[in-house]
Amino acid sequence: MSIEDLENEVEKIQDEREKLEEICDTLPQCQEDDGCKSCKTYKQIAELDEKIEALEEKIEVILGEDEEND
Repeated sequence: MSIEDLENEVEKIQDEREKLEEICDTLPQCQEDDGCKSCKTYKQIAELDEKIEALEEKIEVILGEDEEND
């Protein structure tokens, strides 16, 4: 995957994450102090955060390799 492909994937996942956050803000259980622990939407957001982090790490690795090759 190219850097551009990875960045596009990050944007796509971030958009999906934002939609889930909007849903999460409206859920009744989110009004409770420990509501996030049992929230499926919150778990999906956490999974998306992990995917974003992994993609960003791949981008950094590729950029690092490009710098070494210059």
